[in-house]
Amino acid sequence: MRALELKLPPPAVALLVAVAMWFVARHRYSLDFTLMVRVGALVAMALAGGAVALAGDLEFRRARTTINPFKPQNSTALVTSGIYRFTRNPMYVGLTLVVVGWAAFLGSAWGFLGPVVFVLYVDRFQIVPEERVLSAKFGEAYANYTSRVRRWV
Repeated sequence: MRALELKLPPPAVALLVAVAMWFVARHRYSLDFTLMVRVGALVAMALAGGAVALAGDLEFRRARTTINPFKPQNSTALVTSGIYRFTRNPMYVGLTLVVVGWAAFLGSAWGFLGPVVFVLYVDRFQIVPEERVLSAKFGEAYANYTSRVRRWV
């Protein structure tokens, strides 16, 4: 399974999952929410997700380190400030919130499997390999950080 590690950018995974959710949502098992409620949930979750992801991106830029999901070995700093005090992966948390908002908008019970698939994929094929690299690169500082801050939330 290592062949899938660090191969797809997480936004592309989120998009693929979102498309699959749309196809799944066309079938039965719809949730009975008005369009206004569904749009409100999408907007709220997308704004929250965008804010969380942007906060992570800004901290990386302040530290002048890479945000390239394919090359964690190019990291020049261990970022532990700002939003990184609460989650080690705010950009992935942000994408997850957007996918949850999309599931709410679609209004399909089956659609809520999408965020689960997204989290499982990113956790295994993106975060675990990133953590291996960061652990090797930053050693005890990274171990201390992971003992204080959760991977997701």
